[in-house]
Order: sequence, then structure tokens, then C-alpha cells
Amino acid sequence: MAQFDRQSLNTRTGSAAVIDEGLRTYMLRVYNYMGVGLAITGVIAYLAFSMAVTTDNAAAAAQAPNGMMLTQLGVLLYTSPLKWVVMLSPLAFVLVLSFGINKMKFATAQLTFWAFASVMGLSLSSIFLVYTGTSIARVFFITAAMFGTMSLYGYTTKRDLTAMGSFLMMGLIGIIIAMVVNIFLQSSALAFGISVLGVLIFVGLTAYDTQKIKEIYNELDGSEVMGKKSIMGALTLYLDFINLFLMLLRLFGNRN
Repeated sequence: MAQFDRQSLNTRTGSAAVIDEGLRTYMLRVYNYMGVGLAITGVIAYLAFSMAVTTDNAAAAAQAPNGMMLTQLGVLLYTSPLKWVVMLSPLAFVLVLSFGINKMKFATAQLTFWAFASVMGLSLSSIFLVYTGTSIARVFFITAAMFGTMSLYGYTTKRDLTAMGSFLMMGLIGIIIAMVVNIFLQSSALAFGISVLGVLIFVGLTAYDTQKIKEIYNELDGSEVMGKKSIMGALTLYLDFINLFLMLLRLFGNRN
């Protein structure tokens, strides 16, 4: 009997070790996708900005509010009606992935995620017109430190964050409504309040989403399903990071 119990214990221990190793591999895949997505976004944003401005007054097509001279590409991206397409395109990709990933092949989902990261780079390139490069870099590293800390907490904590997640989602909806209202009010005080609350909400969502991504792992999933889960997990954490970065940039970024 004792021999049987020892064998049973060894079997359970070995199974737990396999699950743990599989979970680490899965989470590493999520973070890798997210990291590459952020890198693509950053490179595209900087390249688009570099091609959108010029110091050659003779070649400039228009002047930006901060004195930078816009090229023809800059005029298209930042002052023409095309700017709305650039701004809203990332949302379209998020909706496609969120509601259509189950019908996609893994390769298609992966390509869609890379395309989303690229379009987001175009959309975010305008921050270089508003904020100094030094402050953008500084806020990025602050964001990375905060995100890493809260994601680690979400991964390691034994506390169930479901209740907190529901509260944070309600807060996120409130912030979105406030941002829409402030488009018409143009209140600097309201904008400051939105940014402060936004930082708190996305810090919390980072921990909540990390735990949720961890919990949907299933060792019995096939490679196709596991790959799609990794992409959706990466998309979720990517959005948390980007929104946290933008909220912090509004608070601490130095304007040109």
C-alpha cells in the first residue's frame, strides 16, 4: 500500500512538473510575441516620423505647430483626412483578432498581429511631434518597469483578481466616456484626471490580464490552439503596455 502511494505521488509530481514547464513555455511565448510587437511598433513609429518631417524648408510641404517642417508624407499622415484612417486602423485589427481568431489559421492570426503592430506604429508616430525624444524614452523605461512588476505579480500571486478585474473594466469604460466628453470640453484638469486614473487602471489590468492569460493555459491544447492563445494573450498585454505608456507620457512627457 505504501509502495502504491509513493508511486501515485511520484506520478502526480511528474505531471505537475510537466504542466509547470508547459506553462512557462506558453507564457514565454506570449511575452515574446508582445515584445516583438512592441519593437515593430517602435521602429515603424520612428521611421514614419523621420520620413514625415524635414529640415529642408524648400522641400517642406507644410509646417507643424511646433515648428517642424512636414514632408508630403507628413501632411498625409498628420493633417489630411487620411489621419483618421491611420488612427482608427489599429482598432479594426483588434476587432478582427478578437472576434475572428477562432476562424483563422494560426499563420493568418500571426500575420494579422504583426500588421496590427505596424499600423499602431504609424498611429503612434505623431507623439514625436508633440514630445521630446528624451522624454519618450524615459517614459518608455518607466512603463516597462511598472508593467514588468505588475505582470510578475499577476503571474505569481495566489489571490484571485477576478473581482478587481471587473472593477477595473468599469473604470476603463468610464475613462473612455470621459475622454470622448473632453474632446468637446478641452479641459486640462479633466485630461490630467483621466491620465492619473488611466495609469492606475492599466497598472491593475496588467496584473489581472496576466493572471487570466495564465489561467486559460491547458496542457491538452494542440499547437494550433496554443499558438492562437499566445497571440491573444500578447495582444492583451500589448494593449495594456501601450495604454499605460500613453497615460504616463501625458503626465510626464516634455512637450516640444
